[in-house]
Amino acid sequence: MSEQQIPAVEAYFLALQERLCGELEDEDGGGKAFATDSWQRDEGGGGCSRVLRDGLVFEAAGVNFSHVRGENLPSAASRLRPELAGRPFQALGVSLVIHPRNPYVPTAHCNVRYFQADGAQEHGAQLWWFGGGFDLTPYYGFDDDAIHWHESAAAACADHGADTYARLKRRCDEYFYLPHRSEARGIGGLFFDDLREGGFEQCFAFTRSVGDHFLPAYRPIVARRKDLEYGEREREFQLYRRGRYVEFNLIVDRGTLFGLQSGGRTESILMSLPPRAAWRYAWHPEPGSPEARLYQRYLKPRDWLAPDLPDSAPRAPQGDS
Repeated sequence: MSEQQIPAVEAYFLALQERLCGELEDEDGGGKAFATDSWQRDEGGGGCSRVLRDGLVFEAAGVNFSHVRGENLPSAASRLRPELAGRPFQALGVSLVIHPRNPYVPTAHCNVRYFQADGAQEHGAQLWWFGGGFDLTPYYGFDDDAIHWHESAAAACADHGADTYARLKRRCDEYFYLPHRSEARGIGGLFFDDLREGGFEQCFAFTRSVGDHFLPAYRPIVARRKDLEYGEREREFQLYRRGRYVEFNLIVDRGTLFGLQSGGRTESILMSLPPRAAWRYAWHPEPGSPEARLYQRYLKPRDWLAPDLPDSAPRAPQGDS
C-alpha cells in the first residue's frame, strides 16, 4: 500500500465515526450528544474520542478514531508476524463500545483497523494489513436478536467468499473467550486480523462492509428491547456480567494491549470499560432462571443461522422477580 492510499482509509474511518455517532444519538432519543475530545500523540499522529454519557438508552457509548505513528510496532500487533516487532508503524482505526442502561439491551463492540509496517515489504510491496469485526454481549438472551445479529454478520461477508462468514464467526468465538473463566464473552459475530489476501482494494472493501453492517445489525435489537421493564435483579445481573467484560478487556484483548504497549492515550484506550460493574464471590445463577439460561444457551458457540427452534422463546423476567 502506498502513502497515497492512506487518506482513503482515513476518510472512510472518519465518515464511519460520524455516522455511528449520529445514528446512536438518534436511537438514544434523549437529546444527548457525543462529546468530542481531539488529541495529539507526542510520538506522532493523534485522534478523536467521542463519548456519550448518561443517555436515556446508552449509559455510556464511545466511538474512537485514531491515526497514530510509532517507532516500534508492539508485540500485540505483530503476533502473527513476530519478525515485524520493533519496526516503525502507522495504525488507523475506529473502535466502538456501547454499554446500554436497560439490561435487556446487549452491550456491543465494533472495530475496524489498518496497520502499516513502514519500511517492511512483502513481494516487493509495502507491508500492510486490515483487521476488525463486531460482537454482541447480551445479559438476557433472545433468539431473534441472536439470529438477526448473525444474519447481519453473514450479509457483511456475502460478497467476499462463500466460507468467509463461517470462518470469521469461528475466529470470533475463539477470540472473545475468557480462558480463566472457561466461558465466552457473548454470542460472537465476526473477527478478522492480518487481512491481505486479494490485495488492498478487496481487503478495504471487506473492511468497509463490516463497518457498514454494524448499525443495521445493532439498532433493530436496541429498538425492540430498550423499553422493556426491568428491576433490581436484572440490573444487578447486568453489573455482574459487565465485570466479565472488564476482565476480558484488561486481561485478554489485544487492542487494549496494543494501545498500552504503544504508549497510547490511556483515557481513550480504557473508554471501552463500563461506567459501573460488580463482582460477586463464587456466585452461580439459580437453576432454571433466565440468568442460568444465558450461560446454557447463549454463552456457547452455536450456529445461529440454523438454530434449534424448540428453545427459541425468550424467557426473560419482567420487573423485580
